[in-house]
Amino acid sequence: MTRTPDSRRNNGSASHAEVTASASDSQSGFVGNTLMGLMPFAVGIVLASLLHFVLPHVIPGRAGPYYSRIVTDIGIAIIMAVSLNIVNGMTGQFSIGHAGFMTLGGYMAAFMSYYGSMYLWGSAETHGGFLGTGELLFVMSCISGGLLAAGAGYVVGLPSLRLRGDYLAIVTLGFGEIIRVILQQTGKVIDNAQALKTGGLSQMIPPPVGGALGFDDVPKYTNLFWVYTILTVTLVVAYRLKRSGLGRAMISVREDEIAAQAMGVNIARQKVLAFVIAAFFAGVAGGLFAHERGVILSPKDAGFQRSFDYVIMTVLGGRGSITGVMLAAGLLTALPEFLREFEQYRLIVYALLLIIMMLVRPQGLLGIHEIWDLWPRRRSTSLPSSTVATSATSSPEAR
Repeated sequence: MTRTPDSRRNNGSASHAEVTASASDSQSGFVGNTLMGLMPFAVGIVLASLLHFVLPHVIPGRAGPYYSRIVTDIGIAIIMAVSLNIVNGMTGQFSIGHAGFMTLGGYMAAFMSYYGSMYLWGSAETHGGFLGTGELLFVMSCISGGLLAAGAGYVVGLPSLRLRGDYLAIVTLGFGEIIRVILQQTGKVIDNAQALKTGGLSQMIPPPVGGALGFDDVPKYTNLFWVYTILTVTLVVAYRLKRSGLGRAMISVREDEIAAQAMGVNIARQKVLAFVIAAFFAGVAGGLFAHERGVILSPKDAGFQRSFDYVIMTVLGGRGSITGVMLAAGLLTALPEFLREFEQYRLIVYALLLIIMMLVRPQGLLGIHEIWDLWPRRRSTSLPSSTVATSATSSPEAR
């Protein structure tokens, strides 16, 4: 059959319409996927705003700031525990120097915000209101602290290529102690804006962050909004990392390193990357901690005691379980505060509860599962699509 010019024209216009429709569908699909990807961040920011503006007014009297401080500490502890879970839980390494990354990032963030405020505005007091220029400087300082901690995480992660288990734990413990000793040798804090501007760069060596006395008078920008906004970013990144191919490669290293390498997994890349990501979020959490009211940064914050607290949270929550670690961090942070009525026996009760928990649930609160894995799933009552297609093609109408 010969094709007329009209038929060719119609076919060409139809194919062009199909291409245009498919392009518009792909574009709308991309936009929809982007919006769905941003949805967790939007929900987290809304919840953080509600906590920041509503919680202090819901709890009346002097108890409001007290409970707000507890909720703030819980948020920072969850960031630290979830980030450590990337190393200890997902890749199976054993780090007990996580507080070193937190302290390093905290000092870097405090250094930038303190001396940045002195240089720009002549004092280290908080400047601007909510989402003002002072808080912009605060966010940039926290990110800088996270980047410095990530660089340190890369250096610490390199020995993990040859060490594992207790030997790697000793290396990370030594890193925390090195940070503590270095911070004790730093210079005195400069408390005069004019001296800061005229003194030159020589006064910055060694960094004037207080030495053994600690870094005081840091502007206090940390609030519930920023803590739970950064917590949202941490949780979304950790969950999507766990569900991605990169996260499954990390989990394969945890389960059997030799088998993972035989299947083509780059062992060195997974280990170092886990340390870098975990150290970055620990450094950001250190920035939040440094700018919290009532906190004086001290070199002892990099010691092993604080690191052990975060290791306990990851072990108690479950190896690799994000929601389990969140529950454990919240419980272990709030429990000592609620036991203050038993002042003499508070630490004893706290230790006994941990021992009982380890005896009853040695795998942690949730083991390797997430909390939604415990919910019973409904089975679909509809027929599978293949069965429906087969019955449709075999029906008389289809024939």
